[in-house]
Amino acid sequence: MLHKARGIVLHSVKYSETSVIVKIYTDSLGLKSFLVRGIRSKKSKLKPGFFQPLSLLDLVFYHKEKSSLHSIKELHISQPYLNLPFDIKKSSIALFLNEVLHKSIREEEANPGLFEFLWSSLVALDQHRDNIASFHLCFLVFYSRFLGIQPPPGFSTQRPCFNFREAVFQTADTGGCFDRDTSSALNTIMNIPFGTFPTVEIPPVVRAKLLSGLLLYFHYHLQGFPEIHSHQVLHSVLA
Repeated sequence: MLHKARGIVLHSVKYSETSVIVKIYTDSLGLKSFLVRGIRSKKSKLKPGFFQPLSLLDLVFYHKEKSSLHSIKELHISQPYLNLPFDIKKSSIALFLNEVLHKSIREEEANPGLFEFLWSSLVALDQHRDNIASFHLCFLVFYSRFLGIQPPPGFSTQRPCFNFREAVFQTADTGGCFDRDTSSALNTIMNIPFGTFPTVEIPPVVRAKLLSGLLLYFHYHLQGFPEIHSHQVLHSVLA
């Protein structure tokens, strides 16, 4: 059956000398894998540049219900990135977001809300003109809603420590908690309107702690969520 969809490239791997397998998260059918043959051939209309991580695509593809691999009939870049590839901070954030998404999205059915959030977030990252040092932190908190692990509210002067194991703000650090500054930064981001990415002034040391803490929170509450490596680059680039 022929399908028309928008898609976000999450991962590609070499299949042969001239072919690749590409994982694309689509708006209409969720996560799908495509076998792209002859991509390095001079005659191919599909070029490797189309399948860079997080590329925003319009595609027409053949979908077979009982097959794990599908084929692309037509494809073009829906919204080219204007700044992201040339801005070291933005490209480092994109690298991190791509790793998180690739290792956490497993849905093989449509989730329009998640798809629109991802698409609009990537466009916002490309177009953002202000300080983006906390963009990825906002993204993780927003994204956690779709994973069913959104941190609950409850921060106060009486409950200033976030217990990442129990997912609750509590009176004191009894182990497995963010420290007070990191918990306060988490609360600040939790109170940002969903899907918006304003400038959030968080000291670099606290920002690094919050990133490490959120990844630990994801690992603890999201089954099968592996270790993320690209955040080390962010610590260096955004410091």
